[in-house]
Amino acid sequence: MAAYLIGVDLGTSGTKAALFDTAGRLLADAFAETPLHHPRLGWVEQHPDDFYAGALRTIRACLEKSAVDPSQVAAIALSGQMAGLCSVDQEWDSPTRYDSWLDSRCAPYMIAMQEHAARIIELTGGYPTYSHGPKLLWWLHEQPEVFKRVSKFLMPSAYVAGRLAGLRGEQAFIDDTYLHFTCLSDTASGAWSDELLELLAVPREKLPRIVRPWEVVGHLTREAAAESGLLSGTPIAAGAGDTVAGMLGAGLVEPGMALDVAGTAAVFAVGLDSFRPDAQERTLFTGRLAIDGLWFAYAYINGGGLNVRWFRDQWGAGASYEQLEQQASSVPPGSDGLFFLPHLGGRVCPNDPAQRGLWSGFSWSHGKPHFYRSLLEGVAYEYAHYLRIEQALFPQLRFREARVIGGGAASGLWNQIKADVLGLSYLPLQQQECTVLGAALIAGHAVGVLPDLKEAARRANPLRDPVTPDPATHRRYQPFVDHYLDLQARTAPWLHRLAATLEASP
Repeated sequence: MAAYLIGVDLGTSGTKAALFDTAGRLLADAFAETPLHHPRLGWVEQHPDDFYAGALRTIRACLEKSAVDPSQVAAIALSGQMAGLCSVDQEWDSPTRYDSWLDSRCAPYMIAMQEHAARIIELTGGYPTYSHGPKLLWWLHEQPEVFKRVSKFLMPSAYVAGRLAGLRGEQAFIDDTYLHFTCLSDTASGAWSDELLELLAVPREKLPRIVRPWEVVGHLTREAAAESGLLSGTPIAAGAGDTVAGMLGAGLVEPGMALDVAGTAAVFAVGLDSFRPDAQERTLFTGRLAIDGLWFAYAYINGGGLNVRWFRDQWGAGASYEQLEQQASSVPPGSDGLFFLPHLGGRVCPNDPAQRGLWSGFSWSHGKPHFYRSLLEGVAYEYAHYLRIEQALFPQLRFREARVIGGGAASGLWNQIKADVLGLSYLPLQQQECTVLGAALIAGHAVGVLPDLKEAARRANPLRDPVTPDPATHRRYQPFVDHYLDLQARTAPWLHRLAATLEASP
């Protein structure tokens, strides 16, 4: 009898479910929007009930579209947003709404934690940002009565998985792919850090147990089965954070492999053979992959892909992406000395919200094609910075190729620019739904349908034709990378002063 697998991803804009066979072929998918709530300035929340309802609705839609018999679904697993925080009480009700990764109310606690940033990075692999540790401290100190009602803090994917399985508060879990966002873990050993819990005065009893992604955390209740269309008793695996699930679905299963997520955010990640945090530059997050013995390091440009749409909408004068790309392809590498800093939404890696977008070096000889090409090159130069840090941390690894997913993967010019700047072959993938695919692969591994998770991921998403770097163009680009980094460093103090002036203005 055939076996099928379901992956569910709880994203910021909505929930997506997808049904695959064991070879990774997509049979059906569905999407349900999840509202964002802004009750106060700087607050961004989502309701856990919406996550749960979206999961039920999309799972049912996948079954209806595919006509797969529910008895043939071997397991499900969930992925989701990584840096925000849900909570449950003992009955698995939610004392709080989901405190989103976009929510900045915990900023004072994030800033206070910078005093201990070096040790936090060393132990967790990540630095304090709008993530679990600062958020938990906000609830502890700003909402103590609500904090008392919380049995455990956890992630959206764990909340939905637990509700599907009818878990109680003491059974709450976090899978270990989220640990680099906690500010509270010993990520290398996959445990909570007694040292950090004591340092930050966080009560251990509020933290869930830590599990591996493929642990079966429960089975579908009769109520959830009736609403989703699945059978009662269907196994539920813990799953993984959305970034990690996406890496698995993209086939990032070996040290030295790289992945470019060319989406709204521009993410560049590499697979590693050991845990070595970026304590010096404080730019990379380092965490666990869903494969035993594999780690990853990544950084991202907030809105790096959104910049392309912004340019088209504001300056494209009705031109399509294809037309802008065709025009920019006639501009030489380096855009005749025009540079673009891509941080229109503030720099995230390292965290510097005062940094902003900037064009520098233009003259009367520069036209729209130069500006568009420089925008594409700015993201590639920032990626080169990330790759240089990764090469310095792991000199024994040889980075030769980068898989690319997301909307930007369709741009042949951008893939060529990145390949030439980084000196890596760029490999587009046939399957773009990598996050839900990764979750489904984890589900299959959890119940033994896919005994070799690495091999299953390697085969599930075939490659398209590679884009190879031109050695001469790669050499030509390296001084431009240096100039880009110098420009970024020299303009940062001015941008800080400008931000202070704007903040003080009435």
